Amino acid sequence: MISIQGVGETAYSRRSGRSVPDLGAQAGRAALADAGLAAEQLDGVIPLGGALFTEDLIAGLGLSSRVFDASPAPGGNAAVSALRLADSMIDSGSAGSVLIVLARNGYSGQRIDSRARLLPGQQFRTQLEHPHGWSVPAQWYAMICRRHMAEYGTTKAQLAAVALSAYQYAQANPRAMRHGRPLTRRQYDEADMIADPYQRYDCCLETDGAAAVLVTARPGSRPGARPGAAAGERRRGVPVLAVETARPPSPDDLTNRADWHHIGLTDAAPAAYERAGVAPSDLDAAMIYDCFTFEVIHQLEEAGFCPRGAGGPFAASGALAPGGALPVNTHGGLLAEGHLGGLNHVIEAVRQLRGEAGDRQLARAALIGVTGWGDWGDGSMAILGQPPARPPARGVSA
Repeated sequence: MISIQGVGETAYSRRSGRSVPDLGAQAGRAALADAGLAAEQLDGVIPLGGALFTEDLIAGLGLSSRVFDASPAPGGNAAVSALRLADSMIDSGSAGSVLIVLARNGYSGQRIDSRARLLPGQQFRTQLEHPHGWSVPAQWYAMICRRHMAEYGTTKAQLAAVALSAYQYAQANPRAMRHGRPLTRRQYDEADMIADPYQRYDCCLETDGAAAVLVTARPGSRPGARPGAAAGERRRGVPVLAVETARPPSPDDLTNRADWHHIGLTDAAPAAYERAGVAPSDLDAAMIYDCFTFEVIHQLEEAGFCPRGAGGPFAASGALAPGGALPVNTHGGLLAEGHLGGLNHVIEAVRQLRGEAGDRQLARAALIGVTGWGDWGDGSMAILGQPPARPPARGVSA
């Protein structure tokens, strides 16, 4: 089992004025310092985002040229699924400590329209969808939302509740790009239409910056673990109790999918709960990949926090907002903090579990779920926190 020992990030901005390798190196150094680990002790890296490479990290951080590396599939699912890949690297003995880094100039450089060309199933995109003007994620994912509206009665007011909650959390997060820029319902309603039903504030930000997470074996969990496993003892490591990932049916194509609501998370979440020995009701908060407002509602349902069709009313009830039954994206998320591929969601979960979230710190934060979403519905679920207390075995004294 693994533990997150260090986290780090750069400022989140619209124009960094810096190269992607430089951003990645800054976030990586911050994570190493947070873990109390020297660069020469690091023996595993996982670069994310498609614009950062292992060679950049070797040069920027002064790593060994023999560092072990791996890369998950591209897309927004990568940040959470990278935790599982890191676990495999450590479990196999290939590395004792693994640095996961995502860096991009997502506003001033490679914006979302160009990243969409990396999605699978391009034959469907270029020959079927593009001729009809269906060419960017907002258009594709808006259709999933529209399907849900038709089947379950989901409303724009329920989407607005997701956006307003994210912006409310961002006001307590000085790092958020929308800090100091609160959102009103009137502003939400009057915003430009992007792809019906998505308006401006239904869509995630485009961000320049970098985020990094340093993972080691949980101390004492593996007797033969590499030396890096003991790093970071000056801070309380955050255990990763489970990480599961899956793809939806017809993973290369949305257009002809029989059930548009069945995504990778539909299968990954139950497997993660079983592995961690918890239920959705045990979690104190959730960091949900919020590329669009409806995707929060969609993933809450598929992750088992509420039944299908109940996610919209759940959001509208105030459950996701500060003081609600299930705080969601307490940093502001991709909608209001910044879009670093969801790795910033992992960082926020770590800070909440450490009690380091400042004015947005939850009164109770023992178990937090983090989801990933990418491509045509690849999905993952990580459960972070302290293992739940187990009743003593029958016949054994407490």
